[in-house]
Amino acid sequence: MNQQGVRWTSEQVLALAPDDASRKAGSRLNTSGPWSDAGVNNAGVVWGLCRGSGSRPYQTVVDTSGPAYKCGCPSRKFPCKHALGLLLLWSAEDEAVRAGSAPDWAEEWLESRRERASEKKGEPGEGPSGAAADPAAARRRAELRAGRISSGATELEQRLEDLLRGGLAAVEREGYGLWEETAARMVDAQAPGLAARVRELGAVPGSGAGWPVRLLEECALIHLLDSAWLGRDRLPEPLAATVRTRVGLTSPAAESPVRDHWLILAQYDSSDARITTRRIWVYGRESRRTALLLSFGAAGRAPLLALPVGREIEAELIPYAGAVQLRAELGDRFGMPVPTGSPPPGGSTSTALDEYGRALRDDPWLDSWPVTLTDVIPVPDGDGWQLADADGGSALPIATAALSRSGLWRLAALSGGGPVTVFGECGHRGVTPLAAWSGDDPATITLV
Repeated sequence: MNQQGVRWTSEQVLALAPDDASRKAGSRLNTSGPWSDAGVNNAGVVWGLCRGSGSRPYQTVVDTSGPAYKCGCPSRKFPCKHALGLLLLWSAEDEAVRAGSAPDWAEEWLESRRERASEKKGEPGEGPSGAAADPAAARRRAELRAGRISSGATELEQRLEDLLRGGLAAVEREGYGLWEETAARMVDAQAPGLAARVRELGAVPGSGAGWPVRLLEECALIHLLDSAWLGRDRLPEPLAATVRTRVGLTSPAAESPVRDHWLILAQYDSSDARITTRRIWVYGRESRRTALLLSFGAAGRAPLLALPVGREIEAELIPYAGAVQLRAELGDRFGMPVPTGSPPPGGSTSTALDEYGRALRDDPWLDSWPVTLTDVIPVPDGDGWQLADADGGSALPIATAALSRSGLWRLAALSGGGPVTVFGECGHRGVTPLAAWSGDDPATITLV
């Protein structure tokens, strides 16, 4: 089948939307009415002219191998509603999207993308000015940053001591301002990982019954991270790499890129006042590795990296360092995303707990671990839900606070009381389902 014939489903298209408003607006453009001169070529490039409020139609083009988007509209969202509407029109195999050659305006954008990709590949180890990086200068910068982080970790230790000396009961009266000030000090110390943990710490007081226990637990983890950083020279290298990552020093490992056919399992965004973080989980068919792709966007803007959930793509991934590090960078791609054949292999709920426990042994600051559960049934459990092994072996609670109500009901409807396969994140509050499959149907049902 040529690449033009491999069409995405509407669900996969809508999974790329940066927010609910874009999904709704894009769905309204899923008709041939506002579109003209729409087409698709064998490389999977889709284009079209969309009538807007102005006198000239918006020129919209999507390279589905990225995917990457270009539109003449003023929207700062990626993809915009016009790109989503065009992809929905294409996914529906509407006759308005005809096979052909890309027009000049679309080809110009594609050529500029090819040139940028070529320049990027041709300049390894060089800075923006084209001059080779100075190893001695880079080493001095690294030493200076390490010194700042050590000063920040020492200051944070003093803050924790003051907190415990004054008693947890007084914390709730202090408000969030003091925590934000401490987090800002960690940012100044170039330790964004510590800053993020401090902000999370500030949200614990008054968060519901049992908050002092949760606060004490989080304080202990931060103390452990501070101590590990200050004593990192005495740690085994895999654990030291994990500590560097946790304080905010991330760098690709020296490991060779892993080329594989990667099943795109899930994609979801989380935001705070400063940044939007996109998490994309993938699974390698041959390597049997699970990897996490992270990308970031400024507040109010979606990250640029987006992959269609439920598809497979042949690509290289560059793993990061760390004892149980799953994060990787997406490298070269060798074709477009294509339909997948089956979900990844998995196991029982008890197997998932064992995997999570082993991962915690090597990375105590781990929030969750990716697991695939086979032959499980979602069932009510008091005020919540759980995923129970179909053979009655054991069960895991569903972290309903992290799963939307619509996602929970999609999972229950897919199961219909029967066993399903579920991919999700297993943590100390339970499992958060992200994707599911039913029986022999290879279609991925997204739950986030």
